[in-house]
Amino acid sequence: MGQIIRIHPDRRVEPDPLWRELLGGKLRALREQRGDRLVDVAARAGISPQYLSEMERGVKEPSSEMIAAVTGALGTTLTRLIGGISADLSR
Repeated sequence: MGQIIRIHPDRRVEPDPLWRELLGGKLRALREQRGDRLVDVAARAGISPQYLSEMERGVKEPSSEMIAAVTGALGTTLTRLIGGISADLSR
């Protein structure tokens, strides 16, 4: 049988963030921590600056290949990226 969720009128329930939004925010934070410009990271990743901007804003749902290209261009790994997102969610 289905689970019943009770929402109290004085409490607001926030929806879980979308994966692409979490991913984009983490990519932007990593890029900014490194002091990299969007155009430079995009060039190293082999994608357009517009596409990277859309990824960072959570507009695009990038393929695993695109994510791997950007993480490599940022000097990190997919494991570290996902670990960072998971840590952020745990807070």
